[in-house]
This record gives sequence, C-alpha cells and structure tokens, in this order.
Amino acid sequence: MDIKMLEMIFVFAGGLGMFIYGMNVMSSGLQKTAGGKMKRLLGYLTRNRFLGVLVGTLVTFILQSSSATTVIVVGFVNAGIINLTQAVGIIMGANIGTTITAWMVSMSEWSKVLKPDFFAPLVVAIGAFIMMFNSKNEKRKELGEILFGFGLLFIGLTLMSDAIKPYRDAPIFTQAFSVLGKNPFLGVIVGAVVTAIIQSSSASVSILQTLAMNLSLGWNSVVYITLGQNIGTTITAILASIGANKTAKRAAAIHLMFNLIGTVIFGTVVFIIFKVNTAFANSQINSVEIAIFHTLFNVANTLLLFPFANLLVKISGKIIDDSKIDTTDDDIRVTLRHLDERIFESPSFAVQNAVKEVVHMGEITLDNAREAVEALLKNNEEKARKVLDVEKIIDAHQKIISEYLVKINNLSITEKQSQIVNNLFHTISNIERVGDHAENLADLALEKIENNIYFSDDAYEELKEICEIAIDSFDNAIKARDTENIEFIKNVEKMEQQVDDLKDKLRQQHIDRLSQGVCTSENGVIFIDALINLERISDHSLNIANFVENELE
Repeated sequence: MDIKMLEMIFVFAGGLGMFIYGMNVMSSGLQKTAGGKMKRLLGYLTRNRFLGVLVGTLVTFILQSSSATTVIVVGFVNAGIINLTQAVGIIMGANIGTTITAWMVSMSEWSKVLKPDFFAPLVVAIGAFIMMFNSKNEKRKELGEILFGFGLLFIGLTLMSDAIKPYRDAPIFTQAFSVLGKNPFLGVIVGAVVTAIIQSSSASVSILQTLAMNLSLGWNSVVYITLGQNIGTTITAILASIGANKTAKRAAAIHLMFNLIGTVIFGTVVFIIFKVNTAFANSQINSVEIAIFHTLFNVANTLLLFPFANLLVKISGKIIDDSKIDTTDDDIRVTLRHLDERIFESPSFAVQNAVKEVVHMGEITLDNAREAVEALLKNNEEKARKVLDVEKIIDAHQKIISEYLVKINNLSITEKQSQIVNNLFHTISNIERVGDHAENLADLALEKIENNIYFSDDAYEELKEICEIAIDSFDNAIKARDTENIEFIKNVEKMEQQVDDLKDKLRQQHIDRLSQGVCTSENGVIFIDALINLERISDHSLNIANFVENELE
C-alpha cells in the first residue's frame, strides 16, 4: 500500500469521524430544544400504532439515529412503559425517520447554487461562537450546538468526498462494485456487515452516497447494499436486548423481522426488474437517487407491513418464548426494570421516566400511609405489620431511584431538566420521610393493641378527620408531581394549613379530656404523637408540591 492510499484512508476515516460526531452534536442540540415536547411524545406512545409511526419518525429525526430510537423502544418495552403492539409502530416510524439524514447528505449534490459544504465552515464558526459566548443562555447554546453539528457533518462529508476523488477511476472500486452488482446476496451481506460494525445506518448510507458522488456506481450494486444496511441497523437493538426481559427481546426480534421481510420482498422485486431491464440495472446512480430509493423502501415497507403488526408480534412470540415469564415480580424488581438505562439514549425521556417512577414510589407510600391510619384507628395488627414490611420496600425505592437520578445528572441535559432532577432528589427524600411517619403511626397502632388502648368516640372522630386531610394532602402532592396541575398544588397548600390548625385545636381538646378524666395518660401520649406525625406528613406534602410549583414558574 503506497503513502497516497494510506493518506486517503486516514482522511476518509477522519471525515467519517467528523460526520458521526457532527451528527451526534446536532442531534443533542435538537433533542434539548425539543425536550419540552418529549413529554407529549411519551404520552403519544401509549396510544395507537399509527401515532406510534409518527412518533417513531419524529424521534428518529431528533436523535438522527434509528438505532438510538429502537434502543429506547427496547428500554421502554423492558420497563413496561409500552407494549409490543405499540413498539411495532415506533420501530416502523424509526425506519422512515432515518431517511432524513440521506436527504441532508444529498443536498451536496442537488444544491448547486447554495452548496451546504461551501457554507459549512462558516456555520461551524457561528455555532462555536454562539456556544462560547452564550453559555448562560440555554436556548442560544442549543442553537449553537445544532449549527455546529450541522456544519461539522458537511465538513466530514467533504473530507470523505475529497479523499475518494483522486481514485474515481481506480479499477479496484469498479471491480468491487461490479461483483456486488452481479451477486445480490453478497451486496446485502456487505451492506449489513458495514452497518453492523459502525452501528449506524445513517452513517453507512452516507458513506454509500459519498462514493456515488465520486465514483461510477450502478443501481444493481447500490440497491442491494442499501437493503443490507437496513438489516445491519437492527444489530444495535439486538445487542441492547441482551440482559433485558423476554418481551424486550421480542421487540428487537420484531425490528429484525420487519427489515428482513422488507429486504426479501423488495430485493426480489428489484432482482426481477434488473433482469428485465439490464440497461437500467447497470446505469449510474447518484446520491439523490440513493436517498429516494432509501425513502421509498422504508415508506413502502411500512405501508405493506403495518396491517400485519399483530402478526409480527405473534411471530416474535414463537421466536422468543415468553410463556414462562415470571409475573410475580415484587415492587422493587419492577422498579429496577422500569429504570432501564437504555432510555439514557434520550435524556429527555429518561427524565420523564424518572418522574413516573418517583410518582410510583409516592403511590406505594400513599397506600402504606392509608394502611397505617386504618391500623391506628381500628387497632388492626395485620395492617400495622404490613406497613412495617412495605416501609423496607419504600427505602429500597429511594436508593434505586437516587442512583438512577445521579446517572441522569451526568447526561447532556438542559438547565430545566437539571432543575427537575434536583427536585426529584428532594421529592423522594420527602416521600421516604412520609413513609417513616406512616411507620411511626403503625408502631403507635401496635402499642395501642399491646396495651389494649381504645380512643373515646370524640377522640376517634377527631383523629379520623385530621387523618383524612393529611392523607389527602399527600395524595394531591403526588398528583401534582405527576400532572403538574396547579389545582393540586393549591389543594395541598390549603390542606396543609387545615392540618396545622386542626393539630393545635385537637391537641388542646385532648388535653381538656385528660384533665376531665375522660381519657388516660397513655391515650393522650399516643393521640398527641399521632397528631405530630400527621402534621409532618402534610408538611412533606407541601414540600413536594412546592418543588413542582417552582418548575412551573
């Protein structure tokens, strides 16, 4: 190998690296800019398959990677956020969304007047200056990232193109693509292997387009390579499913089946066309035509297989037998599965997933607090013992979610998302403290039972009233965290004040009963301790609501 060939390889590799890095920077900026919309997209995921296709297309456009989208889908399925039927639509949409990169690359060929690669260095400079001198302005910094990545992407393409130009007439390239054109299976395999190695169909298609800009490539070779690239991109989801549950593995299998079936069908069709029209098969293809074929294949494949989504789900069940899936997971194991790190591919989704799991922890704690109150009021030992057991689960949740939030904090997140993550740290701490107070109430219930203590009718009704308000305040706080609805926040503020007022009033009334001999001192201690714990529950509820309110300002 001579020095010029070695230099060409180095320059081409450097251009490919700049292209991939630029694509990642641009997608990061797009994702941060669209961060607020990600929550609505997450809601759309739980609807019908058609919306799933649209969401998959849009998310892939934002992430600039169908591989990243399918990895997120595997994470969502593993976490139980979406089911397999919903996942099919998103996977189909991801295949359509990935074609957008091919159209961006083809701009270098069809835009003769305003060539993107001509302005790319200026765009990089503008993006870099915006990032450097607007570090405190989040929106401008995100715009800078988008411009910087977009410019770098085209500089990388230019480097790859310039590296190949001197060798456009080299017989090695002509011979190689001639062989691939004569052997469809070999063309598909090459496309699949290259894409699997770099784990990006966008990048591999872009390489093919760059070659088409500078070499004479025929339709008969490029088409089969492009079909193979669609198979190769599934390797990322397959690797991501390793270690996931069987349902997530089925999602990866569906992705592979979708592209494999499409490749077989369309590969057969074009093979027949090429046999009938050899002149067309051997005619030269350009980067724009590659983008057109890449788009037509994925859109047509989606239209063809969309009606058979349920059948794909059933077939995946035959490939990956999930009939023996354990459905007796306890809350801790479910939470571990929900907080799937595959979702880190999209920090916006990761933040929203963390919110959902904090709400889940709050709901477990809410149920436990209700059990504790009933145990206290009715001297129910079974419920009191259950509260003590569930408290251990709540503590485990705090540890698991805290570790997940630490990892999210290390991702590329916006200032707003960072505020939410910090608030979630404080929220789970407050939820855990509510769990502690529920445990205290259960201990008081056990003390009542052990000493055969019962409240007077007046004390019972008074305690029942403040219990209901304190528990309702926590219920509204969790709903506020879940929905960001200002009405729930107002309810918490009102109830917290009611609990404060009631605590002072009921304590005085109970002291009066003690002085009149209506209640014993043992009753009094338990009653006062219960009031204190209930008041603390409402305080922590207010803290949680205030965190949400701060995010809305």
